[in-house]
Amino acid sequence: MTARQVAEWMVEEIRFRGILRQEEAIAHVREHFGESFIFVNENGNASLEKEVKKEFRKLHRGQIAWDRDGFMWAWIG
Repeated sequence: MTARQVAEWMVEEIRFRGILRQEEAIAHVREHFGESFIFVNENGNASLEKEVKKEFRKLHRGQIAWDRDGFMWAWIG
């Protein structure tokens, strides 16, 4: 598995559903891609690894936005 594969799953999920909540993404990535794509941030919360986020940004090219209040990504493209 690669960071790009994780990012591709995220983009497809958001394209299909319209949104993807962070806790759902973390749970799915952990179960289907492995713990190596997750880390605990300075606030003690699980987050996606930097490489996953980098690949994700490349793939969606501004068509997905992060909703800070809702802790989710949403399709805007």
